[in-house]
Amino acid sequence: MSETLKRVTVLGSTGSIGTQALDCIRRTEGVGCFAICATGARAAQLNAQIREFAPKYVGVTRPECVGDIEVPPGCELVVSRDAGSALASLREADVVVNGISGFDGLKPLLAALDADKTVALANKESIVCGGELVKRRTSEGLGRIVPVDSEQSAIFQCLQASGREGLSRLILTASGGALRDYDDERLRHVTPAEALRHPNWRMGKKVTVDSASMFNKGLELMEASYLFDVPGEKIDVLLHPQSIVHSMVEYQDGCILAQLSVPDMRLAIQYGIMYPRRMSAVVERLDLAKAGELTFSRPTGRRYRALELARGALREGAGAPIAYNAANEVAVEWFLAGRLAFIDIADVVGAVLEHGRVRGCAEDIDGIIEIDCAARAAAFAAAERISAGRR
Repeated sequence: MSETLKRVTVLGSTGSIGTQALDCIRRTEGVGCFAICATGARAAQLNAQIREFAPKYVGVTRPECVGDIEVPPGCELVVSRDAGSALASLREADVVVNGISGFDGLKPLLAALDADKTVALANKESIVCGGELVKRRTSEGLGRIVPVDSEQSAIFQCLQASGREGLSRLILTASGGALRDYDDERLRHVTPAEALRHPNWRMGKKVTVDSASMFNKGLELMEASYLFDVPGEKIDVLLHPQSIVHSMVEYQDGCILAQLSVPDMRLAIQYGIMYPRRMSAVVERLDLAKAGELTFSRPTGRRYRALELARGALREGAGAPIAYNAANEVAVEWFLAGRLAFIDIADVVGAVLEHGRVRGCAEDIDGIIEIDCAARAAAFAAAERISAGRR
């Protein structure tokens, strides 16, 4: 480890982002795995990672799973619901990859920033729910965020190239997900298996469903506003089925800068880990001649209601973005369990924002958690009501 350029902690190591981050470490010279953290539910996978990468620390967030984890001598095991936060703040690590899914990624993000770490961030929910807490830390010089969502990474890279002077707007691209060619009637009968067949990206279940519903893009719209300090009205979304142009930045003179690559998260993850250095490619290079036609269109109509709800939550601020995220997480769980129709996901979120709106203090972690819990309770009630109405 002493000869490595960067020591990396990977949170959510058995998930989609975590496994791709470890593949980047495997393929990139001058980087080593310092610590890994997972729930422990996928014990065989976590044990294989421990054997291959020989981390100094292993975190398990579900104590009931620890009996299946094999930790060799010289490796310290941390077992706690807050193991992610504990590992994120370890002094020796240089970079923390936050690949934890959902709201659970917030505490580890704050812990890493408090420890003055560079965070390669794939967890958009933590920015949406804790944007003010994150902004407070980074403005005080605590830590640095290098986004590794492909869209936010693209904007980050474009801004690195040309800066913020004369910035006019940000343009997020969206693949449209697995259901982009479905008409309204087919959307009424979508199964979880259909929603999970993304044509371009290999991702976890929740984010794949969010891609199909466009709630992923709604979260990214809010995330971009917080990360890059740009108001929502200056952030556009375009449908781009090929997923080659990952996002764009437009300047006041009319010039648009774009970042293009094959649709593979490992490029953005590697960039986030090694920033500001660019390393030898860990993914296939883009061949524009083979890529063929690149198309763009505006998302319109009720099927993209997630974007309308996101813009409203962003304008309102305070607890609204937290409620948006919480209600969507609940609705997606119900959909994947076969208890809610796909088209009802937006109705659950809309019901929480319109009628179960939670007002409170979002200026500290306890206030955020309180709003999140109240929004989840409201979402459960809305899901029960909507589901019962369809029986």
